[in-house]
Amino acid sequence: MSLASLLLAKDDLNEYLKPTEIIDFGTQEIIDCANSLVQGLNGEVLIAKRVYEFVRDEIHHSFDIKGKVVTCKASDVLREGEGICYAKSHLLAALLRSLGIPAGFSYQKLVFSDENPKLVLHGLNAIYLKEIGRWIRVDARGNKEGVNAQFSLEKEILAFPVRSELGEADIRMVYAEPNANVVSALERSKTLEELEKNLPTEL
Repeated sequence: MSLASLLLAKDDLNEYLKPTEIIDFGTQEIIDCANSLVQGLNGEVLIAKRVYEFVRDEIHHSFDIKGKVVTCKASDVLREGEGICYAKSHLLAALLRSLGIPAGFSYQKLVFSDENPKLVLHGLNAIYLKEIGRWIRVDARGNKEGVNAQFSLEKEILAFPVRSELGEADIRMVYAEPNANVVSALERSKTLEELEKNLPTEL
């Protein structure tokens, strides 16, 4: 996917560095994890890539592993080692923000599955890299057969292509906070079965 321009929900970069109830990077677990990930690395690009690949590869996507918990808050995602795309995006933003790298949230509307073709929101991240003077988007959903998302400065290599003929859409806005409908769905769902029914369809 080409690097079409992204729109910012907030003009102030500091808005993309703030802790929130969900992006709770003041917790010791997140501070320790972030610091250990970037030991010996120099430069924002290398740091952001390392943190992204940790969340993509080491935090399981709950649907892939038929997980037992629904996570939302960044510290819970790290502690449990799992989450769906939204939850993983919360952890990635928290780790990056704790390291002083602005990070936001972006969404797509995608068909959930061949068996369940309803359109639902898919969550990913945008990262501002001072070294290159612009935002990039990355998808930490987690790779598997047919999914090969990568950290890329040249072109977006996200988890899923947007198929407009199926009604799918790419929302090019970068938000400073996770979407309220996303947070609500995660917080009110006690099981993955409930969560699948509660997945938000609109921002």
